[in-house]
Amino acid sequence: MNLKRILTISSNVFLEVVRDRILYIIGVFALLLMASVRLLPEVSAGLENKIILDFGIAMISFLSLLITVFVSANLINKEIEKRTVYLLVSKPVSRAELIIGKHLGISAFIAILVLAMTLLYFGILSFNKISYPFTSLTITVVFLWLKLSLIAAVGILLGVFTSSLLASLLTFGVYIMGSLSRDLLALGKLSQNPALEQIMSGLYIILPDLARLDLKNEAVYGYLPASSVLISNTVYAILYMTLLLSLSIVIFWRREF
Repeated sequence: MNLKRILTISSNVFLEVVRDRILYIIGVFALLLMASVRLLPEVSAGLENKIILDFGIAMISFLSLLITVFVSANLINKEIEKRTVYLLVSKPVSRAELIIGKHLGISAFIAILVLAMTLLYFGILSFNKISYPFTSLTITVVFLWLKLSLIAAVGILLGVFTSSLLASLLTFGVYIMGSLSRDLLALGKLSQNPALEQIMSGLYIILPDLARLDLKNEAVYGYLPASSVLISNTVYAILYMTLLLSLSIVIFWRREF
């Protein structure tokens, strides 16, 4: 493992994603948020400020998720389709360095994307004199980045052994199931069916518990979990990402080119 090679790979990934003009999504977000600020007061019956806060953070999450899924699921397959993977693995670049570098690159891009949309979000709210809980929303955005980095690791894992389209669809599926994993566990207990309860418990253990990293509902009201809970959830996300990347490295190492 060579840190310099990993950073070179990650910077190349970052620049490649930027060249794909994906940052134009920031302009789309700004237009949607400004339109909501103008249109919502006419239909919200005095609740426009709360709705705008919800809408803005939801759009940051949704647009960032779209980019994360499609880019991360295509990172490895793009190298295989362009046959550049042959050059990479034939040079003194290990497959582990390639996987880690790819993940660091997409995580850095997601951080810039989320940061840019968040600054626009705060700027538009301040310009329109809409009060908002700055601290709780900022922490929410940090955890959103953690969640998206975890989803990027899922996309890379699936992209190692499937096509880009299938990897994207499966990554979306993991996101949805991971967001509902606690509900699945509760459903298994309510069913009073031992077999179904065991299946749901197994899914809860395997799937990422993304509800740990979703703070947007509480943040809009200025509420956040205790600091110990935030720390444990951060550790959970890092450990889960490490596991996913380790699996990606093992599977990628076994592929023949």
